[in-house]
Amino acid sequence: MADVKIKDEIEKMEYEPLLPIEKKLIAWSLILGVVLLVGLVWVSYTFFPAGH
Repeated sequence: MADVKIKDEIEKMEYEPLLPIEKKLIAWSLILGVVLLVGLVWVSYTFFPAGH
């Protein structure tokens, strides 16, 4: 067990492509992040205009 290296174990693993649902979850997460970031910037500029 002490001789097992993570690199060797990762190299033995087969390639597994992302499932369609995983791709959708990644896309929704990125979209949600961008929308929330834009909302935060809008709130910042609207309600706290000092320094802009």
